[in-house]
Amino acid sequence: MGGTFDHLHDGHKFLLRTALNISHFIEIGLTSQELLKNKKASSKLEDYNTREANLRSFINSFTDLNRVNIVEIKNWDDMATYSQDPDYEGLILSQETYSNAVKLNELREEKGLNPIVLIVVPLLKDKNNKKISSTAIREKLE
Repeated sequence: MGGTFDHLHDGHKFLLRTALNISHFIEIGLTSQELLKNKKASSKLEDYNTREANLRSFINSFTDLNRVNIVEIKNWDDMATYSQDPDYEGLILSQETYSNAVKLNELREEKGLNPIVLIVVPLLKDKNNKKISSTAIREKLE
């Protein structure tokens, strides 16, 4: 799985819990600051170390951290490289990133690798029926 995991919220936590409920081991590609400079409300983004520490703290609250490897995604080539690992069996993702996951599977097949199972986790909504998102959290902070 991969993402920014900025302002770790209930949607992220649901995604992470789901991943760790169905997998013995997960690898999380955590997006570098450099790749995030064009995000909405980027001035309110948490730095990489904070995002990584928040991930580790949350995961450690319910399972062994040895079940998780966090790697920094420094550029889009990193993501393509990691996704080509022949040992990967599945990709856990949100509905928003499904089309990117399909493209990753197409790249795998072009390289003669088996496609990976795509496990799509639904987006969570708040009490106003709006999707829970880091962007919305950052925009409220500005």
